[in-house]
Formats: sequence, structure tokens, C-alpha cells
Amino acid sequence: MATTPQPSSRPNAESNAESNAERGVLAELPELLGSDTARASGTILWRLTAERRQLDANLVRLGPGDRVAEHAEADLDVLLYVADGDGVLDLAGRSQGLRPGGVVWLPRGARRALAAGPDGLVYVTAHRRRPGMTIGRAEPEGGEPACLLHRVCDECGRLAGESDARYCSRCGTALPD
Repeated sequence: MATTPQPSSRPNAESNAESNAERGVLAELPELLGSDTARASGTILWRLTAERRQLDANLVRLGPGDRVAEHAEADLDVLLYVADGDGVLDLAGRSQGLRPGGVVWLPRGARRALAAGPDGLVYVTAHRRRPGMTIGRAEPEGGEPACLLHRVCDECGRLAGESDARYCSRCGTALPD
């Protein structure tokens, strides 16, 4: 069964992150793993919530046999640390066992899926903070748009309409090579 981890309802998760940030301790793993919330399947046990951060991090619990369906993260590399339990990681078509203490790099663009073992799986993910959502056109599949600077006239700034143009049709200046 594929599971979408849900945020914990722990009241002190956010307040502890802010108050403990000065001393650097944001959470205590044994405390988080020992809570009733930790036994719930598909739960985000903790997340980094400080306002002025450049990093996102989550502590996630998957119940026995639960899965995170195959997907690809197009924009961010992710570091995954196995805190408890065991499972299997499918990364770019290759299966690898996961056990406590394992550290995995999930490169951006790589297809990945997770499956928890019979005792469940608890893991930490960390990656660069995602930018806020914006309204705009989606980037076309296949990568970034082609660079057209070779078709812009240095003299007048006009973009040549023809892909093979060698001179600006407005001022006659030679286009960059």
C-alpha cells in the first residue's frame, strides 16, 4: 500500500524547533520514536520549521509493508538517513536494502521508491529548501529552453526571426557567433 506521510499533531514539534535553535538541538530522536505518534503509519514525526532556513528536513515513519510509490524529484538532491526499522530502496531500477545507520544520496532526477520492512521504517530526509510556489508557465519537458543569445543583435537588441540569420535585419550588424 502506498502511503503519503501525514504531519504529526505533536504540539511541541514547532515550538521546540524555534526555542532550541539557539543551542542547536532541534529534536531528540529517542523521544520522537517512543511517542504514540511514532507508531502511526505514514506519519511525519518531525520537520524543520524555522522561518529563516535554507534546509528542509523531515523524520518520517512508514508502517510495516507501507510504500512510497516510485517518483522522481526533478529539482533537488535528497539525503536520506535510516533511523529505525528496515526496508528496500529502489533507486534508478536497482534495489538496495536499508537498515539503521544507512545514509543514502538520492540524486535529483533519479527515479526512486521505498518499501518498509516487517517492523516499519523510520528515516530522515534533508535537502535544500524548496522555493515557494509561483504561478506561471510550466517549463516544457526535455530541459531548459534553448539559448537564443546568438540571435540577439549586440547593437540594437533585436532578436533575429530566422535561426540561421547572420546579420540583424533592422540595423545590419553582424550577429554574434
